[in-house]
Order: sequence, then structure tokens, then C-alpha cells
Amino acid sequence: MKLFQKKNAPKSAPELIGAQRGCAEGFDLPAAVQPYEKELYDRLRCAVPIIDAAIMKIIRLTGGFRVICSDESFQQELDSFLAGVPVGLTGRSVGCFADNFLDSLLTYGRAVGEIVTDNEQRRIAGLWNGDISKIRISSGADPFSRSYELRAPDGTSRRIAHPERIVYAELTGGNSLLRGLPSLSGILMRIYQCIGQNYDRAGNIRYAVTYKPTGEASDVMFTRERAQQIAREWADGMNSAKYGQVKDFVAVGDVDIKVIGAENQLFDTNVPVRQILEQLIAKLSIPPFLLGLSWSSTERMSSQQADILTSELEYYRRLLTPVICDVGNAYLASVGAEAACTVEWDNINLQDETALAEARLKNAQAREIELRLEKNQNGG
Repeated sequence: MKLFQKKNAPKSAPELIGAQRGCAEGFDLPAAVQPYEKELYDRLRCAVPIIDAAIMKIIRLTGGFRVICSDESFQQELDSFLAGVPVGLTGRSVGCFADNFLDSLLTYGRAVGEIVTDNEQRRIAGLWNGDISKIRISSGADPFSRSYELRAPDGTSRRIAHPERIVYAELTGGNSLLRGLPSLSGILMRIYQCIGQNYDRAGNIRYAVTYKPTGEASDVMFTRERAQQIAREWADGMNSAKYGQVKDFVAVGDVDIKVIGAENQLFDTNVPVRQILEQLIAKLSIPPFLLGLSWSSTERMSSQQADILTSELEYYRRLLTPVICDVGNAYLASVGAEAACTVEWDNINLQDETALAEARLKNAQAREIELRLEKNQNGG
């Protein structure tokens, strides 16, 4: 009976939240992304092309989608809105908004967007992808409602008046997909920098011209003048290639010409570079063959890697689905429709078309056998 008496009691604050965050009251979340952290990830994508290529491929492989309205009478109007809604200054369509949203989600671990309304606040004017480093997120009246603060350039912040127009998502723990990669990328860039310096020294051939006097009195007296003359003639012979000419270098006496660094060998960087790239690709969950890396891989291994990537893409789709539904539901509410949206994603196709056709054939044959057995059982 005591349980039924407490049924209408006000909600109490969850004790686990206070224990995990070290406070009994208040449920402030950490600031989304610091400006220096955002700049670090941006520079990382610019410095290491394979990271940027992997993120762009994940965005494209996530695939397209279609938003389904529960009320079919509003389906055509909803499709027209989602296909032509302005996104920022240059984009258009909810697909463009979802791509930019996922790009921020992968790069910074969090993404934020805004549903912009017109002055009368009756219709949706467009969508905007926000800068996650300028947004601070905290809880509202209870642990499950959020409020947003916008950071100003002078360091102050102001609370966003309409948090219901904000769409927000984050990866597990709010950590970027690139977390842990800056240190490895720093090593990789140092290796490439050393390779460039070695080729500047040894790859760009330089010569050592040595004149050895014979010991005669004339050679000893005019050694300096002869060395200067040899240097002028050698420089003239080397510079003649700029003008499309070929000149021979002719010298009298004991003159020795060697290539600087010819006895040395460049370091083999294949092993350390590949080890670092393996770490990067393992973090990004992209099969190497999708990035143009011709590493030894069997057909079965490639199929397993494609299956793993498919599960990763399904995870990103689960994060994007509520955001897309929020946009569609906001539009339906603005036109006075009492309907809800669902998202229907396109099939992820990373396998060979021949293998897919064979799988469909086997499924059809199995279904035919099942129907035949059911028919025989019913007839018997």
C-alpha cells in the first residue's frame, strides 16, 4: 500500500548522476568542444590526407534516406520541403544538412544544428549547422532536458532562448573519432618531413669538386687562382642546363669529382609508416582497400572488413535518425499536421553485385522449398 501512496509523489533527482559527477544538485554537462580542440582536429585533417579521405568516405557510404510521414496526405508536401530547404548560405536539402552534421559528429565527437524559423515563427525558413566550439550544453530543470549557451567572442555567454529548435547529437562519451590520433599523426609527419629533407640533401644531386696540386712550384703559387677558375667553369657547366645547353667540364691536373651522399643509403620507411597507418585505419574503421592501400588481403578478409564497416555505418545512422525526425516533425507541426516521421535508409551495398544476386537466388529457392513443404503438410 505504501508504494501506491507514493505514486503521485514528485520526481526525485537520480542519485547515480550526483554520484558520478560528484555533486548532489545540478546536472551540468562538460563544455562541448574547446576552441583549441576544434582547431587541432581541423589541422589534423588538413595535415594527414588519409584521415580526411576516411571521414569523407564514411559520410558518403552512410547513404541516402527517405523520410516517411505517418499521414500520407502530407507526404508529398514533406518531400518537397526536405528536398528544397535552405541549409546555411550555400546548401539545400535535408541530405546536405545531414552530411554536414555527420561531418561535425565524426570530427569533433558532437554536432549541433538549428531549425531556423521566419519572423512570424510559423514556417521553417531553413536549417543551420552550428559551430560546436561556440556552444555550451547544460541540463535544464531536470537531468533529461538540455539548455544551450552561446559563447561570444569577448568570453561572455548567453542562454539560447529557444532550445527546442536546437538539434544535438554526440558519439559515445562525446569523444571525437580522431581522439588519440594527433600523437601518431605527429610521428607520421616527422617521418615524411625527414624523407623530404633527405631528398633535398641526397636526392637533389650535389657534387664535390676537389683539386689536388701536384706539388710543383707553379701549382703551389697559383693554387688559389686555379681553384677559383675550376669553380667558375664548373658552375657555368651546371647552369648551362637552364638554357637548354650541354657543356663539358675540362680541367687540367688532378681533379676529383664525386656525388655528395652517393655512398649513403636512404632509410627504409615502409615499415614504420605502415605501422602508423594501420593504427590510424583501425581507429577510423575503414577497410584499407577503400583508401587505395594495396595491402595483402584475401577475399574473405575483405568481406569481413566490409561487414564491420557496415555495422559502423548502422551506428552512425542510429545517431542521425532522431535528428532527421526532429526536422521532419518540426515542419509537420508548423503546417498543423498531427503526424510523425520515420526515416527509411537506403541499403548499404559494399558487397559484389554477383554475390548479392546469388544470395537473393538462394533465398528465393529456400522460400520455394518452404512453401512446397507447407503445401504438402496442408494437403496431407
